[in-house]
Amino acid sequence: MNQPLNFAALTCVRNDTLHLDRWIAYYGSQFGYSNLYVFIDGFDQSPPSMHDQVNVIRIPHVPLPRVPAMRRRARTVSNLARAIFPYYDAVVALDVDEFLIPDPAQYADLNDFIKKAPKRRSISGLGLDVAQHRALERSLDHSKAFLGQRRFAQVSTRYTKPALAFKPVTWGSGFHRIKYHGFNIAPDFYLFHFGMVDRDLSKHKTGDLDRLKTGWGGHLARRQELFDVITNTPASEFGAEVIKMRRLQTFCRQIQAWNKPAMLNMKRTVEIPERFFGIV
Repeated sequence: MNQPLNFAALTCVRNDTLHLDRWIAYYGSQFGYSNLYVFIDGFDQSPPSMHDQVNVIRIPHVPLPRVPAMRRRARTVSNLARAIFPYYDAVVALDVDEFLIPDPAQYADLNDFIKKAPKRRSISGLGLDVAQHRALERSLDHSKAFLGQRRFAQVSTRYTKPALAFKPVTWGSGFHRIKYHGFNIAPDFYLFHFGMVDRDLSKHKTGDLDRLKTGWGGHLARRQELFDVITNTPASEFGAEVIKMRRLQTFCRQIQAWNKPAMLNMKRTVEIPERFFGIV
């Protein structure tokens, strides 16, 4: 008799309840809440609203500059994933504002995709960096789903992450790569990044003293450019564009890191199809 497959999702969070509650709701609905592992960075942080249903691991907040902090976070999550892998068939590791979503025209949900996916060491979804279109979209209504309120994204190598693993791996800084291994971008599979889902909310990040003290100021300021890209770059038709960009990212590699995808500095945006609305 075949045993049911078990999947787990891991993240680490500080100062971000908006995305954490949605992260728990989404991955909990897919994998079961007891299979979620959330590192809470700092004892000064409030627990998530569903803390009694997920595995919450509180760790001391020890400030580091941005890059070393991201490396430490990736090591911490990699070590936990390695420890729990004997109990799971696949593990997802990503930031709290990132959501792996297969195309609903092809798969029932994330569970369905993972069950049918080729069991490689890791699988990446094509990165879609979602942001508010200032000319067409209003401020975010927190009571509603992101997708639908937000209908545009930049195709981004930064978020084409090897977030789904079928074997123990060591993720690099920001989960952008797996050390000593390449990547496989699956068709009809996407990583939606919602870190810049609302311009007003993004301004709070820019003024976050925690981030500013540890060198995030320049990075956050640069990220504001995404609103201009989304607003001023004509969006391409989704289906044809994601196929082209997946091929490009598969064969183009970053000079400084062969196991990260590249896109020749192209700025390409897409309009997200209605079939994705309401998923997150």
